[in-house]
Amino acid sequence: MVRRRLGFWRRFAVVLVLPVLKVWTKRTWIGLEKVPATGGVIIASNHVSHFDPLVVAHFIYGRGRWPRFLGKASLWRVPVLGPFLRKVKQIPVERGSVEAVKSLDALVAALDDGGVVVIYPEGTTTRQPDLWPMRGKTGAARLALLTGAPVIPMANWGAQTVFDPRTSKLKIRMRTPVSVIAGDPVDLSRWSGAQPTRAVLDQMTDKIMLDIQDLLVELRGGTPPAEMYDRPASKRAAAEKTEDAG
Repeated sequence: MVRRRLGFWRRFAVVLVLPVLKVWTKRTWIGLEKVPATGGVIIASNHVSHFDPLVVAHFIYGRGRWPRFLGKASLWRVPVLGPFLRKVKQIPVERGSVEAVKSLDALVAALDDGGVVVIYPEGTTTRQPDLWPMRGKTGAARLALLTGAPVIPMANWGAQTVFDPRTSKLKIRMRTPVSVIAGDPVDLSRWSGAQPTRAVLDQMTDKIMLDIQDLLVELRGGTPPAEMYDRPASKRAAAEKTEDAG
């Protein structure tokens, strides 16, 4: 485990959250060593629940790294919460505007500074009825192409038992089993130096999502759908418009 230099606010967040997670969850961590101990890295994970960012963060923290998640920029304008998010080094994302360029700059700066950036390529909790991954947006691929940072695929399972997005029901039960697995860096060498065209970014994103899906099979078993669930055409078009703005 690498030595952490957290400062007051990040250490305060750990003291506040970590004891609760240790009581609330029963954890199975697989492949912790796959997360590089140092240097900029992109973590690309599936998203089964609004609770899983805490689970994923706990996993990454267990490697001795500080996870930096993307969040809606509107949260940074909420009193108390916004300043706290800044103090703990999270990253605001403006969507659907020219301000998205600033978000990309912040991500690049975080990686250049040797940070761990966590991206949910699906952009939201999965809408696939059985919680298999959806087709992803291209943000992680775009960032990898721009920076050359490794993309570590990650899958999590069990957080939906705490909060299931399909029912919007919260269940508080101590020692709820949750699992996280990290894999080898996604092999994106085929696209090294390529121009970030829509076709290239889509191909890279599909590769990232398939690696995530393979890891999820290891955690939950079963057989994923033959084709990844996709958003309705209207929603996907809106998502692509937002991505292109960045």
